[in-house]
Amino acid sequence: MLNPMRVRVLYFAVVRERVGRDQEELDLPSGTTVAGLLEEIARRHDAVAGLRRHLQVARNQEIARPETVLEEGDEIALIPPVSGGAGLVGLREEPLDLGEVARAVAHEGAGGIVTFTGVVRRQSRGRNVERLEYEAYRAMAEARLAAIATEIERAIPGSRVAILHRVGTLRVGDVAVILAASAPHRAEAFEAARECIERLKKEVPIWKKEVGEDGEEWIGLGP
Repeated sequence: MLNPMRVRVLYFAVVRERVGRDQEELDLPSGTTVAGLLEEIARRHDAVAGLRRHLQVARNQEIARPETVLEEGDEIALIPPVSGGAGLVGLREEPLDLGEVARAVAHEGAGGIVTFTGVVRRQSRGRNVERLEYEAYRAMAEARLAAIATEIERAIPGSRVAILHRVGTLRVGDVAVILAASAPHRAEAFEAARECIERLKKEVPIWKKEVGEDGEEWIGLGP
């Protein structure tokens, strides 16, 4: 192998179970891309081949495209789909559909389904808003959303939670976040929904920039 480079590959969840290890170091030809790395991993581990279309790849904790060229010492993570018990959490670039999250939490034991829709409003903190720009650390944000959903479902018997959040540029009136929570009784459904949105705002690495007539500002930095 001419001009080899070494990268460290991390495996999680179903990938870790099927590969039988949580990480390994691979020597690759210089210039290998993310797609090339996946081909090499699939060649070494038959179990990965069937999962490949479901995986995201993070390079040094940032989601990487197939054509991204790897470098010596890179840390690569194979990220399988993340979900709470309801099976629907994540970030979207496209408009959100409240019916999608409501359907995801519906089940025969659900006596109540509570939904929440967060919309971009014109007025914020005494200023006019033209648009919001949402940015996220996608891999960590989706993992944290899944953890929140799972923890709520474990804490409230019979509940299910689904959460979707937009990223990118949103205009006034656009939907930024939707969630649905179901439970056997309405009180528990309301509790699950309230807990979900409060934890999302505090724990998930999604950042918001307000852009208005008098300039722009990242929210959360204080005065």
